[in-house]
Amino acid sequence: MQPHDFWQTFHPADTYAEAGPFSESYPVRLADGRQLLLPIRALGDGQHGLASLIINQASFAVLAALADDLAARLRPFSPDIVVGLPTLGLTLAAAVAERLGHSRYVPCGTSRKFWYVEELSVPMSSITTHHIKRLYIDPRMLPLLEGRRVVLVDDVISSGTSIVAGLRLMATVGVEPVAVGAAMLQTERWRPALADLSPMWPDRVVGSLSTPRLERTADGWIASL
Repeated sequence: MQPHDFWQTFHPADTYAEAGPFSESYPVRLADGRQLLLPIRALGDGQHGLASLIINQASFAVLAALADDLAARLRPFSPDIVVGLPTLGLTLAAAVAERLGHSRYVPCGTSRKFWYVEELSVPMSSITTHHIKRLYIDPRMLPLLEGRRVVLVDDVISSGTSIVAGLRLMATVGVEPVAVGAAMLQTERWRPALADLSPMWPDRVVGSLSTPRLERTADGWIASL
C-alpha cells in the first residue's frame, strides 16, 4: 500500500490474519469485527514498532465509524460535554460530541491566544513531538464545564503523557472527568502514567481500537509483550 492509502477503508471481519508476522501493516479490529489496516512505524531502536493511526488523514467513513463506536462506549457515562485534546483529538472529539447529541464541544489548544491566562495551562508533550508545549483551555469556556459530567477525548493514547496533561488541566479548573476516550489505545504503556496520577484513571479509559507493541523478527513484525 502507498502511505496515503492507509486509514481509508474498514474491511470485513477476518479479511486479514491477525496472528502475524506482519510486513508493513497491522490489521486492527473494531468491536463488530471489521478490520482497519494501520502502517507499522519502527521506533528508534529499530527492533520495536507501533501501529500508527493519523485520524485527520482518515477517510470520512473511517472517522465516522470510529466516532460511532467511541460515542457508544462513552454513552453509559452520561456525559454532558466533551473536551477535546489537540491537535488530532479535536477532529474526533467534535464527531463524538455530535453523536452524543451535544450541540458543541470544548476544544483545548496549544496556541496561546492573547486572552488566555497561564494559570489555565499545563506542560504537554507526546510521542509524536520532540518538544514541550503548553496545553490551554479558553477561560470563556469554563461555564460549559462547571458542575457538568465531562469526558476527555483524544485520538490515540500511547505513552499517556497527553492524557495526563489533559487531566491535570481539568484539575486546574476543578473538573474531574467521568471518562477518557480515544480512537486507539496504543499498547498498554499508558496505564502506569495514568495510575500514577490516580489509581482510578486506567479503569475510566475506553478505546475503539487496541494495538500491541511490535517486535521485528527475521520473518516480520510480531506482537511483543
